[in-house]
Amino acid sequence: MTKVPVGDQPADIEQQIKDMLLQFVTKENCLLLAVSPANSDLANSDALKIAKEVDPQGGSVVSHLPQQTPPQMKADQCICVAGLRTIGVITKLDLMDEGTDARDILENKLLPLRRGYIGVVNRSQKDIDGKKDINAALQAERKFFLSHPSYRHLADRMGTAYLQKILNQQLTNHIRDTLPGLRSKLQSQLLSIEKEVEEYKNFRPDDPSRKTKALLQMVQQFAVDFEKRIEGSGDQVDTYELSGGAKINRIFHERFPFEMVKLESDEKTLRKEISYAIKNIHGIRTGLFTPDMAFETIVKRQIAQIKEPCQKCVDMVISELVNTVRQCTQKLAQYPMLREEMERIVTQHIRDRESRTKDQVLLLIDIELAYVNTNHEDFIGFANAQQKSSQMSKKKAAGNQVSVIRKGWLTINNIGIMKGGAKEYWFVLTAETLSWYKDDE
Repeated sequence: MTKVPVGDQPADIEQQIKDMLLQFVTKENCLLLAVSPANSDLANSDALKIAKEVDPQGGSVVSHLPQQTPPQMKADQCICVAGLRTIGVITKLDLMDEGTDARDILENKLLPLRRGYIGVVNRSQKDIDGKKDINAALQAERKFFLSHPSYRHLADRMGTAYLQKILNQQLTNHIRDTLPGLRSKLQSQLLSIEKEVEEYKNFRPDDPSRKTKALLQMVQQFAVDFEKRIEGSGDQVDTYELSGGAKINRIFHERFPFEMVKLESDEKTLRKEISYAIKNIHGIRTGLFTPDMAFETIVKRQIAQIKEPCQKCVDMVISELVNTVRQCTQKLAQYPMLREEMERIVTQHIRDRESRTKDQVLLLIDIELAYVNTNHEDFIGFANAQQKSSQMSKKKAAGNQVSVIRKGWLTINNIGIMKGGAKEYWFVLTAETLSWYKDDE
């Protein structure tokens, strides 16, 4: 593998070559030839590294021991082997330094492979320049293995001719193993095609039943695609923007609460409205208690304000549903009239439901306006205020912090018998005290 780009080669030439190799060697029916030179360290072989990554399956074998070796000793001599699809090929055996050899590698003792290693001696550059033919090179290779003292006993399992024989044998075995499955697969495909051909023997392009069937299939596919986009189980996931059910979820849980928060009015303005409502209800009289009518007037006004964001939420959901319909009908682009008609019918159905949905939402708001349930557990009345006051007292005892239960404007009537009248004070109610202040304080 090329490590450093040379000349006009791209900077990522190593990664490109590796990606190209992985396209083939990752296939289960691919036989790997891990070629490594004998005059370099086998532990640094790129071929064996890639083979180990894509073909890690292995097992254990017992190294060659005498027949009388005890079973326990044989078990101790088990070595782990890897590579069900890998054959090691060792080259440049004739170029090793004097006094060194690759005997341990060829005997499959160092970095063992299930299919073992085969040594070869190729033509040198001098042989190529000297026009040495292939037959002469094979004879020289055979002579090398027979005459070398370290490889003499392995000569029958070394050489290019033996490697060719092993590869042919592996190819034959692979064909024999896969042929039954391939035959079964072809037969099933043939039966399926014959059945389809049988259906088309009496085919008529103007057959209305076939047109109806095709139309129903397209409509059903549209319904499936629409449901997948809303439920979020589609085959294709968009990574650039939200759409379908995800966008509707965002409208409900992010956009609608944001619109509700925007309704919060200024506290000072709200206090004035409450004060004016109380005074207008009392009229010429001076009241001692806050009238219920003032409370209902202010509360109903606040409840009525949520009509607009609720209707806006419905509009946004309807808009997203219409966009989803258009996206689902893109598969019908080759049938423009059918696509247009399907969009029209489905969109009209959604618009009809839009008016009903808005009516239902407004009805729910009108129900809340018709009766204010002050006995509800979430309503902060006098009883709940006492309960919250006791809870605040406990929190204060635990954390030594003063918590405000309620604050606002307080109208005190009949301040003096002689003076009469009423005056407003700003009050702060905590778990322990009730304090009020004048306007200038």
